[in-house]
Order: sequence, then structure tokens, then C-alpha cells
Amino acid sequence: MSKATFATVAAIFTAGGLVGALAAGPLCSQYGRKIAMQCTAVAFVLGSTLGTLAGSVPLLAVGRICTGLGAGASTVIVPLYISEISPPKSRGFFGVMTQVSVNTGIVLTQLLGYFLSYGTAWRWILGTGVLFAAAHGLGLLLIPESPAWLACHKGDVTSARRVLQKIRGGDVNLDAEAAAWGAGTGDAATAAAIVSSEEEQSLLAQSDAEAAVPSPRNATTLKSGRAPVGFFQVVRDPFYRPAIIAVIGIMFAQQICGINSVILYSVSLFDGLLPISSALVTLLISVLNLLITIFSAPLPDRLGRKTCLVMSIVGQGTSSLGLALSILFGAKILSALFVALFVAFFALGLGPVPFIMASELVGQEAVGATQSWALAASYLATFLVAQFFPIVNKALNDRFGGGGWAYFIFASCAIGFAFFVSFYVPETRGRKDADEVWGRTRRVD
Repeated sequence: MSKATFATVAAIFTAGGLVGALAAGPLCSQYGRKIAMQCTAVAFVLGSTLGTLAGSVPLLAVGRICTGLGAGASTVIVPLYISEISPPKSRGFFGVMTQVSVNTGIVLTQLLGYFLSYGTAWRWILGTGVLFAAAHGLGLLLIPESPAWLACHKGDVTSARRVLQKIRGGDVNLDAEAAAWGAGTGDAATAAAIVSSEEEQSLLAQSDAEAAVPSPRNATTLKSGRAPVGFFQVVRDPFYRPAIIAVIGIMFAQQICGINSVILYSVSLFDGLLPISSALVTLLISVLNLLITIFSAPLPDRLGRKTCLVMSIVGQGTSSLGLALSILFGAKILSALFVALFVAFFALGLGPVPFIMASELVGQEAVGATQSWALAASYLATFLVAQFFPIVNKALNDRFGGGGWAYFIFASCAIGFAFFVSFYVPETRGRKDADEVWGRTRRVD
């Protein structure tokens, strides 16, 4: 392939990701988190198979689109599912596992690429994706449906309690978590019915056949008493608009602060700049990102989501400035150090926290649509960086001489996003629901 063709095939993945992210919200809201994740497994198997066997560029591109569809949908559904099955006090810790998994995949793929990027061996890299996708699909047969979705979207509180009890353990009291399924709606009778210990014990004692019968309800109304909110409706409604602005803002911050300039272009960016192979630098960067993400997992629950975001943005902005200056003056060791700091600060907050907050800023009726907006923003921002960073970086370097000028732009963006998060994005740690996050009384339609 020519460079232009290769760039198109690489970038078309983000187009599939954008479509997958937009479609995932309605899909997982209407049919459930589990079925939606099983659809992503099908997309992964199909895309990886087409890519592995492709004998032409168009077929390879179609495979990339299919894989992008699965990835885009997964980044919407998986954080949401994790948030809904995690213990409330540890939601931040488990939410980080999304980013840990993504980084693990990046490290594995780059490790394969380091050894297999020659001749036709690249097909083994894509073929490995088929194996993981098949294992993913089989593993999904063993997981339960989200209890929150069963209760709020299906109105089947009995099944929701059963599933949650299996996840938490037989001796754990579920009243507080179950109360959130009907809390804050103004429907006191519904909330009281859900948390009534005597009634729940009676429900749990029913036979499996009886438990399988859903509670009678209007099919278009959630258990909370509110109708599901659609993709465009959630933006038009002033009640949800602040949350949409917040999640889009932090998702843009995740990408526009420059992480993918290092992840995607480290081989060409650092070729001849650092004292070791640029391909090895790429692999080491990904390993560092993974390790810092793992070690930082408890911080969102201990320090707070907002604190981690601000620390991450400020740290990345400072590292961008240091990286720009070190590249400009040819300080190779300092460049390596600032690259490491750049990646470490990303893993501290901007990497994992946006995936957590997107599901904590709105109620169940709008969470699917909000996640779709969040990940659509993420894929759009990723495309902008992937498409224009090398162009802008080369233009600035040609105009002013030297290198690293684009990182002054990333440092400036970090300043703006730090103010945005500080003054607009609320803290979600320790809040029982979105209404408490925003300090408001839920509107009853």
C-alpha cells in the first residue's frame, strides 16, 4: 500500500468506532447490556477474519470498519456494565479496569507487531484478534445481565435482586443498592416497594418460573417512572444538557491533550531522537501506560474523580511543555523522561476516569444516550489528532525549524481543559445518584 492508502485503512477504524459508539446506546438500552456485548463479539470475529484473509485493500478496509464498530460499541457498553455491577464504594476502582484492558490489548498488539511486522507475518497479528474475539463471545455466555437494566428498563426487580445477590454474595444486604433503582423519582410507593425487606424476601422465595415473569408495566417507561431518553433528546433537554457538555468536554480533553500523538506516532516521532529503537520506545510507552493505570486504580475512589482529572491534565500540560522544549533543543534524555511523565500523567486520570464519569452524571433513563455521546466525542477527537497531528507538526517544524512545536499546542489545550474541569465538571465520588451529583431535585414528567 502507498502511504496515503495505508493512512486511509488505518483511519477508517475510527469511522467504524464512531458509528459503533452512536449505535451502542440505543442498542444496550433496548435489548440489554449482555446482548449488546454479544453483538460486539460478532463484529470482532467478522472484522478480524476479513482482515486476516484479505487479498485486497477494500476487503481489508471493510474488516477494519467491522472491528471499529465492535470497538466503538464496546467502549460505550463495557464501562456502563462494569459501573452497574460494581460495589458502589469501589466503582472507581473497577471502572479503571476498562482502561487497564484497553492498555493490555495495546501492549499485546505492539508486542506482536514488534516481532511480526515483516512480509506476510502481519496476518498472524490480525489472526490473533480472531482468537480473542471468539473467546470473548464464549465468555459472554457466562456473565449475567446488568441488574440495574433489569430493574429500571425491564421492570423486573425480582430478577434484578436475584442477579445482584449472586454477584455480591448471599449474605450481603442489597436494600441500599436496590433503593437507587427507584430513588429520586418522586414515586415514594415504588421506592418503598423496592426496598421493603419483607417483600423482597417473599419475592426471592418464589419459584424460578414465577420469578421469570416480568412485572406488568408500560413497555416504554422505566421502573423509575421516566421514559428512556434518546440520543438527540438528551442534548435538547436542559435537564441533561450540563451532563452532556461535561462528558463531551472530558472526552475531548482525553484526546486533545495529546496522548495519541505519542501512542500512534511514536515510531516516526522519536526515530533518531532517542538513544534506543523507536519501535522499542513505542512498546515501552505502552507498558508504562499499563503499569501506571494499574497502580493508579484506587485513586479515583480515594482522591475523587475530579481531582484525578485535574492532576492528570495539569501534569500532561507540563510534560507537553517540557517535551516541546527538550525536542527543540535536542536533549534526548530529557525527551525520554518527559515522554514517560506524559504517559504516566495520562494514566493517572485522563485515561480511566472519563469512562467512569460518563455513567455517573445521569440517571438510568439517559445513561445509554450519554455514553454514546461521550464515546462519539472520543472517537471524533481521536480522528482529529490521528489525522492532523503529523500534518500540523511537520508544518510547524518546517516553519520554525527544529521539532516538537506541536506540543506547545497540546500544552495550551491542557490549560483550557484544566479550567473547564475545575469549574464545570462536578465530583461524582460518594454520590448515590446523578441528582445528588448536580445538587438538584429530580424533575417528574
